[in-house]
Amino acid sequence: MIPDRSMKVITYARVSTQEQGDSQLGLEAQRRVMSAWVEAHKGDVELWRPFAEVGSAGDLERPELAHALAMLDQGKYDTLVVAKLDRLSRSVADFAAVCDRAKRMGWRIVVLDIGIDMSTPTGELVANILMSVAQWERRMISVRTTEALAAKKARGERIGPAPADVDPMVVDIVREREPWFTSWEAVARELNAHGMRTPQGGAWSRASLYRWVMRNKGLVGHPGAVIDQEDE
Repeated sequence: MIPDRSMKVITYARVSTQEQGDSQLGLEAQRRVMSAWVEAHKGDVELWRPFAEVGSAGDLERPELAHALAMLDQGKYDTLVVAKLDRLSRSVADFAAVCDRAKRMGWRIVVLDIGIDMSTPTGELVANILMSVAQWERRMISVRTTEALAAKKARGERIGPAPADVDPMVVDIVREREPWFTSWEAVARELNAHGMRTPQGGAWSRASLYRWVMRNKGLVGHPGAVIDQEDE
């Protein structure tokens, strides 16, 4: 990005509780990337304020993000920098709302992982395409999972706990739904709706699903499986 004026920059980093120890998604990793961007543009950056918080990307109701957006709206800062697109939002509707807000209030968004400055028409187009594709992919995963369960029932195969463990479809659903990025409660409800049970034979809850995933990070593809992370 080649700015046409000095920039007053806000950098924003976010992790969910389960992402905190992951080297690819952790706050420190995001800070390093954004600090490097600021350093590369130090001749143009007049003011810089970092924001960071732990919270879900399910909506925009995050205190630090709300504070940052308010300061941008007030004109105290003019550029919002995020290390990864999904650190800002995983919802197409929410992301589009932030883009519209930036356009109306006269500030810009820079997304480092895809190398886009959304103050440009091309940057805005590409970022919205990426978010739309991500939402489409999640919907297609949901359709495929539902169809797989229906086919399994039609073949007369049991959907329920395997001896001393869980039904293999539990693993499939958890891998595809990624509750550490989306919603533990929603995935637990889906498992219960399909008649699947915990290793102890009970209904899934947020807590039981979280404990099981933390014990089986490698099996379900949890990002924390790549490092040594203490289970809760």
